[in-house]
Amino acid sequence: MALNIADLFEHAVDAAPDKPAVQVGDRVVTYAELERESNRLAHYFLAQGIEPGQHIGLYAKNSAEHVIGLMAIFKVRAVAINVNYRYVAGELEYLFDNADLVGLVHDRVYAPLVAELLPKTPQLRVVVAVPNVLDEETDDRVRLIKGYDGVLLDDALEGQSEARDFDARSADDIHIIYTGGTTGFPKGVMWRHEDFWRVLGGGIDFMSGEYLTEYDQSEKAKQPSLVTLPLSPLMHGGAQASLLMHLFAGTVTILEPRFDPVRTWEIIDKQGVHMVFMTGDAMARPLIEAYEASLDTDHPFSGQTLFAIASSAAIFSKTVKERWMARFPNAVFTDSVGSTETGFQGTGLQDASAISNDGPVIGLGPHTVIIADDGTLLDPATDIGRIGRTARGGHVPLGYYKDPAKSAATFIEIDGARYSVPGDYARIEEGNRITLLGRGSSSINTGGEKVYPEEVEAAIKAHPSVYDALVVGVPDEKWGQAVAAVVQVREGDTVDLAGLQDFLRAHLSGYKLPRLLSIVDEVPRNAAGKAQYPAAKQIALDSMTVTKEGANA
Repeated sequence: MALNIADLFEHAVDAAPDKPAVQVGDRVVTYAELERESNRLAHYFLAQGIEPGQHIGLYAKNSAEHVIGLMAIFKVRAVAINVNYRYVAGELEYLFDNADLVGLVHDRVYAPLVAELLPKTPQLRVVVAVPNVLDEETDDRVRLIKGYDGVLLDDALEGQSEARDFDARSADDIHIIYTGGTTGFPKGVMWRHEDFWRVLGGGIDFMSGEYLTEYDQSEKAKQPSLVTLPLSPLMHGGAQASLLMHLFAGTVTILEPRFDPVRTWEIIDKQGVHMVFMTGDAMARPLIEAYEASLDTDHPFSGQTLFAIASSAAIFSKTVKERWMARFPNAVFTDSVGSTETGFQGTGLQDASAISNDGPVIGLGPHTVIIADDGTLLDPATDIGRIGRTARGGHVPLGYYKDPAKSAATFIEIDGARYSVPGDYARIEEGNRITLLGRGSSSINTGGEKVYPEEVEAAIKAHPSVYDALVVGVPDEKWGQAVAAVVQVREGDTVDLAGLQDFLRAHLSGYKLPRLLSIVDEVPRNAAGKAQYPAAKQIALDSMTVTKEGANA
């Protein structure tokens, strides 16, 4: 046995085979059923010549088949590559090539696009199409797609063994998560299985820092299950880590292929969900608004089974948190912070008296440090108020796949210890806590002052007429850069720049105020709710061009 993702899952199967593992709609898949189906697909992979260390993509929305595919890949010691289902042909071709895919598991609905790409990606030779509850494609139609050379899931599974008779695995097996973050081309972050488990799969207790042993989580599987609902797509690292952590511990995970706030509350009430995981305001705001709207109907939502409401990967702003806390005063609220490059870095238990407009306030997690701009480590006990980059030591990735230059910039050594430094800045607070300020690469230098977009975004979203906002820097002849806001206004409301600046003066220093305002129908975010800053910056730049052209007309 090894500290390997497949082994840890199999321990839970052995501990509680008849417990539900995954639920999608009315379909419930037990641990034993998930084991049998993933074993059959794993044997198909072996029959096709898939070898340990080779890469298989997962190009699918949330589904039971997505989970079956993921576990099958782990079982044969191949490497699962998450594929963003929003990518267009050019982006997919880049990823398939960059990730060296030899295999692909994809939703049937993407078969026409896969057929288009197969001639351009000759190394991709094992392709399996799986159903999804949202798919409009059928097996018969997939078979007729010109140039499609894959097989349907049922055909792949036919005659395959259900036995768990695979070769021994290693803690050194590799797991890769591709992350585009908020900027740039996607990059494959390479983790050893043991390191991934420690920092993203629950192998270190998130609150106490205690190291777990191999069977600690599977022992919990023998106890009554929690019901969890991660709302982000499994194609993103955070949702995938949440799924795996709960599979290791015998927890039931409810998956939805598409985020719908009303549908989410229906599931919470019908299934008695205990824990919900979401991506900041992009999910928290529509959820609380759907909940509040239901209170004036004949069938209001309850949500009272919720005892843990967790947010990560994006701002969960003060104003939205306060609305949630008013409706669910007995629930535990957490802001968790981390990244694909670091894993878990810390969490903050939130209450109405402690939430801040500046950014999430969290306790430093195990092995998390703050690095000054001169490359030295700051002391959380004595450097109160100082700002630096967050970093994590201990269990860190091996680097970025096929990108030694970016690896050298992100994974650095200080005083003989290796750290992952993704570029997020934080301010040290008393009590071994930090306030997250945002990604340094997105910070705005205006007149020599550094402005962190997330701080300004949180203040803007406190405005009663603002639904969502992103903040970027744009060129400015006088100050070098100016703060620009891309704002989505609530339906029926209006916001102008002067009025927004007046509102913000009570919350922000003058140099942090937006000098440009762009009103949009929808703020650019990805499927998980993460900010898409390049798209927001282009919107702001286009607004500047229009303004200049109008002035010159």
